[in-house]
Amino acid sequence: MAEIKACIFDMDGVLVSTEIYHFKAWKRLTETVLGFSIDEKFNENLKGVSRAVCVDLILQHAGLQKTPEEKAELAAQKNKWFLEYVQTEITPANVYPGVIEFLNVLKQSGIKTAIGSASKNAPLLVEKLGIKQYFDAVVDGNMITKAKPNPEVFLKGAELIGVSPCDCVVFEDAKSGVEAAKNANMHCIGVGSPAVLTNADFCISSFTEMSLERLKSVLI
Repeated sequence: MAEIKACIFDMDGVLVSTEIYHFKAWKRLTETVLGFSIDEKFNENLKGVSRAVCVDLILQHAGLQKTPEEKAELAAQKNKWFLEYVQTEITPANVYPGVIEFLNVLKQSGIKTAIGSASKNAPLLVEKLGIKQYFDAVVDGNMITKAKPNPEVFLKGAELIGVSPCDCVVFEDAKSGVEAAKNANMHCIGVGSPAVLTNADFCISSFTEMSLERLKSVLI
């Protein structure tokens, strides 16, 4: 019988409010380099997937063709702008309400924790946010080759902390992330709207809603 031995957290939009900086960087790229604009609705497609996939989605959306070298340059420029925002604007105050309290509950309960993020900047964010001590492992975009909804990022997290996938609960804010968790044979709690994250076991709007009892209810 499955039990909860670990929680794996996506980074952007789950633990910390960095999505706005990704959106600002992508929007800046499309407007100043590619000559068109994206809105917040389209930005939903860019959540939880790798930088390279984001570039492909943006180019497809605009009907543009680019060489692999040009795509790499676009991704690098976006990341440069994103890192500027992170370096100047991200502090521990950006951690979402209730996150630290819930992580402390997990530690006290002997439940392992990991970050499973497609972002190659996850280690930098962990340092800027001052949350490194709360996690047993951090899996980032430098450690994986397949984008969500492929389950690689979460399976790697489970492997690093020595927990069977069926005993893991993933926290995700993106549809592709929820699918990745399910493809990994893990439970998944959505952080956001149940109308969007339809395949999550259940959804929360904030970690202030989470408790050990609420976590265990995912098994019912």
